[in-house]
Amino acid sequence: MSRLDDPALVASEYADESRLRRRAAGYAGAGTRDDARVPLVDAVIAAAPGRVLEVGCGWGELAEWIARETGAEVVAIDLSPRMVELTRERGIEAAVADVQELPFADGAFDLVVAAWMLYHVPDLECGLAEIARVLRPGGTFVAATNSRFHLQELRELVGSGPSTLKFAREDGEEHLRPHFAVIDRIDVDGVLELTDRAGVEDYVSASISMSPFIANLPSQIAVPFVARRGSSVFIAEKAA
Repeated sequence: MSRLDDPALVASEYADESRLRRRAAGYAGAGTRDDARVPLVDAVIAAAPGRVLEVGCGWGELAEWIARETGAEVVAIDLSPRMVELTRERGIEAAVADVQELPFADGAFDLVVAAWMLYHVPDLECGLAEIARVLRPGGTFVAATNSRFHLQELRELVGSGPSTLKFAREDGEEHLRPHFAVIDRIDVDGVLELTDRAGVEDYVSASISMSPFIANLPSQIAVPFVARRGSSVFIAEKAA
């Protein structure tokens, strides 16, 4: 079973954007009906930040979206040089850095965003402490993740075992509580619908946890194949 916080695995997976883009279809693709990033961006807009940090920015689409919608100064970091390069191409200030050791002063940001990345952090409590440190008093942290039932039907299809997320809908508040005074959660549930076997195979092959089990994929699959999806957005406020 793959450990999603294995630094070597994470470095390999995010060396380029190809597999990440395919995985992202699970919460933001055409087959999901509801884009789970929308309530995340709405939460950022509602906080009216002047300066925003996105940790684990991927190819920079979300950082660009937030900058466009809020007019805030947006700074982004990622461990992958390729992701930083792609984010800079969008006109966003970006740097290679680790959320476990953020290169920013205390209270430097009004808001921090972490979208579908906290389960990759080896020392999660250290990462959350760093996020809280760089937030100003009263600042906001917006984090997106998945439920442990997310795409369970796909996992069962290939026999990859249960979800191993260590920051999930089910325990996210528990991890956030030591660092933040007020915590809210918005759930975005739905389905991922894959129209043919090729689509199922493509998604499984892009998955970090399911791809090692691709040989178990049945030759015949009833289509469209529908898997439940569950994402959550946590909105946490630092004590003033």
